Amino acid sequence: MDWKFLEGLLSGVNKYSTGFGRIWLSVVFVFRVLVFVVAAERVWSDDQGHFDCNTRQPGCTNICYDYFFPISHIRLWALQLIFVTCPSFMVVLHVAYREERERKYRTKHGENTRLYDNPGQKHGGLWWTYLISLLMKTIFELSFLYFLHYIYDSFKLPRKVQCDVSPCPNLVDCYISRPTEKTVFTYFMVGASAVCVVLNICEIFYLIALRMVNLKRRGSIRTSSRKIHPDMNCDACKSSFAS
Repeated sequence: MDWKFLEGLLSGVNKYSTGFGRIWLSVVFVFRVLVFVVAAERVWSDDQGHFDCNTRQPGCTNICYDYFFPISHIRLWALQLIFVTCPSFMVVLHVAYREERERKYRTKHGENTRLYDNPGQKHGGLWWTYLISLLMKTIFELSFLYFLHYIYDSFKLPRKVQCDVSPCPNLVDCYISRPTEKTVFTYFMVGASAVCVVLNICEIFYLIALRMVNLKRRGSIRTSSRKIHPDMNCDACKSSFAS
């Protein structure tokens, strides 16, 4: 898989992100994508070929492997990385939509006019898009962590598993290759995912708190304007505030 393409797309998200979002992006690429590409794929490259069972019954080893590993860790993590990064594209698409509206507005009303002070500023609909993308990323992260724990009943890989699935003649012992190394990488990837969840939650609270502070500040300015100009109607107050 070409992760450079994904990196190029997400690099555009970085300039629209908050400080928490930039840290999240760094964690994703340094501690998840880079570790995934450089080390994790190689650790699981021989997982099926070195899955040994103490029987020579044809098909037993393959069936037991499929029973204990219905989805490979490496493929599940690849899906997780794709799902948790896709919501960020919502922000890029929304900014692109704003920039296109800005271009059409200037074409119609002149180059000196502006529809947005800054198309990438998180207010209005873009604020909601950014917040929804954070919620989606958090839900995807937690869902994949639960899914991984549910499938394997633990994040720790056992050294030996016992299988009695047909066509195995009886209860056979099967041995996983390099279980300690795989367990270490599993805990590392789970830990990096948990850090991303914490960063997403922190960013959600940060956005909400910042929004409340801005709304309170605007309310204070409007109240002050009405005290200074008590005869102004609501539209006049808005015009004075906008100027």
